[in-house]
Amino acid sequence: MKHWYLLYCKRTEQQRAEQNLKRQGVDCYYPIVTVEKLRRGKYRQVEEPLFPNYIFACFDPESVQYTSVRSTRGVVDFVRQGAKPIHVDIQLIQHLMMMEDSDEQRELLYQGFKPGQKVTVESGQFAGAEAIFKEKDGEKRCILLIKILNQQTELRINNSDIKASC
Repeated sequence: MKHWYLLYCKRTEQQRAEQNLKRQGVDCYYPIVTVEKLRRGKYRQVEEPLFPNYIFACFDPESVQYTSVRSTRGVVDFVRQGAKPIHVDIQLIQHLMMMEDSDEQRELLYQGFKPGQKVTVESGQFAGAEAIFKEKDGEKRCILLIKILNQQTELRINNSDIKASC
C-alpha cells in the first residue's frame, strides 16, 4: 500500500532528487511559493520551496525498497521517528497542493504589500495599531507610517509582524 514519506535532501537538490525518484516510479511533491526578493537592486517575485531541503515521496514499500529511495542521488535520508520513517497524512499533502494552487494563498505567503496599503501590527509594543505601509526596508523589514500624538511617524518593523487590514 502506498504511503507518503518526508525525505531530507541535500541543499538545493530537491529537483535532482525528484527526477531520480520519478525514474524509480516514486511519486514526488515539494510545494513551491512565490516570494519577493531583492535582486540587483529591484524586488522580483521568485519561486522557491516552501520547505527548503525537504521533499514528499509517495511509494509502496513492497515494490520500492527504502534503501533504494534513501540512496537516491540528492536524498540524504528519511525523516524518522526513532528508526522508522514517518508516514505523512494524505490530507496534509492535499491541503498543501490546494494552498499552492490558490493565488490568494500565494499572496498571503509572501505578503507583497503595496505603498499606501492599510496594515495592522500583530506583535510587539504596537500590537493592534493601524498603520500605512510606506516601503520595504531590505528583504525582511518594512517602513510603516503610524499615527502617534496626531503625527505620522515612521516605524521600521519585521514583515512577519504585520498583516493587511480589512
